[in-house]
Amino acid sequence: MSTLQFTDEDWQRVQQNAMAWWEGDLDRPLVWLGVRHPSAVTPPHSYLSNYPFDMPADRVLDFFEPAIAATSYHADAFPTLWMNLGPGIASGFMGADVHSVTDPSETVWFSTEPSIPVGNLDLTFNAQSPWWRRAREFTEATVRRWAGRLAVGQTDLGGNLDILAALCSTKGLLLSLIDSPEQVDRVVRQVTELWLRYYDELDALIRPTCRGTTCWTPIWSTGKTYMLQCDFSYMISPAMFERFVLPDLTACCDHLDHGFYHLDGKGEIPHLDALLSIHRLRGIQWVPGDGQPPPEHWLPLLKRIRDGGKLCQVTVSPEGARTIVQNLGGRGFMLVISHGEWEFADPERVEAFLDTLAREDISLSR
Repeated sequence: MSTLQFTDEDWQRVQQNAMAWWEGDLDRPLVWLGVRHPSAVTPPHSYLSNYPFDMPADRVLDFFEPAIAATSYHADAFPTLWMNLGPGIASGFMGADVHSVTDPSETVWFSTEPSIPVGNLDLTFNAQSPWWRRAREFTEATVRRWAGRLAVGQTDLGGNLDILAALCSTKGLLLSLIDSPEQVDRVVRQVTELWLRYYDELDALIRPTCRGTTCWTPIWSTGKTYMLQCDFSYMISPAMFERFVLPDLTACCDHLDHGFYHLDGKGEIPHLDALLSIHRLRGIQWVPGDGQPPPEHWLPLLKRIRDGGKLCQVTVSPEGARTIVQNLGGRGFMLVISHGEWEFADPERVEAFLDTLAREDISLSR
């Protein structure tokens, strides 16, 4: 087995800083900066669901191990592998078809043909679902292989209406929100109950052995954490969001120690006040979306999130990180640094960037 470039002392530092950040006691931003050597062999598919069902999980993990070992972790970054079965795989657990696309651009999507009217849905836990069994297989194999030296990311279960749209179609769900809202209320409660069960069963595999919990984005906690979402909410009003989505998010946040929300695109901004009202929602991730300016161009929005008492995560360039810190300070932010292949190949450049970020943060605080 290849060697991870991460020690027990590194993990102790990550834990100390991450937990201080959750409690609001870290006087700087968390900074995620991982650097993978350009010569590293990458897996043939990034989605675990794009590997044949008859390929054992351990054989699939063999493809991922070289890239993980060829990555160095700086600042608050840590080794992790996300159980990526596609965005909203819980719909597959509930019976939706899982569509694997490997060429020309890799993706996974979900639908049901024919779609099911929401009034005909009665969702229950199915332990024999092939996709649920595959998710457990990958999670168990990853925990067993790295035995706590790597953070195992929970699979992307999906948001409540995103899951429901895969079962009854986007158009069908939009019409049902108007024509049969009581039926939608009934089924989204079932989705929430199942979501919590899926989360807990996977968490029971991960947390006893691994160092805390993480997900598809590198937030990390010694307790239960997750990046919640509802991409479907881009298409509905604040009133519909408060009726059909807010109760689910509140229940999930009450269940988690450190819940986060994936605010994806300007069409979700009308729901921000509702999100800020969730007492146990600890933070909001802002993703501007394709064709939009990067996060550092949304400073009033970022300030609104932080002034609303929430932590904030963004993925930014090194220049974007500096812009945010220069204007808003770093406290309460998690900055996931995106960069070119060679930008941080030299460790001295990594240290110079982190030193510059620290000086700018201190300068603003004065």
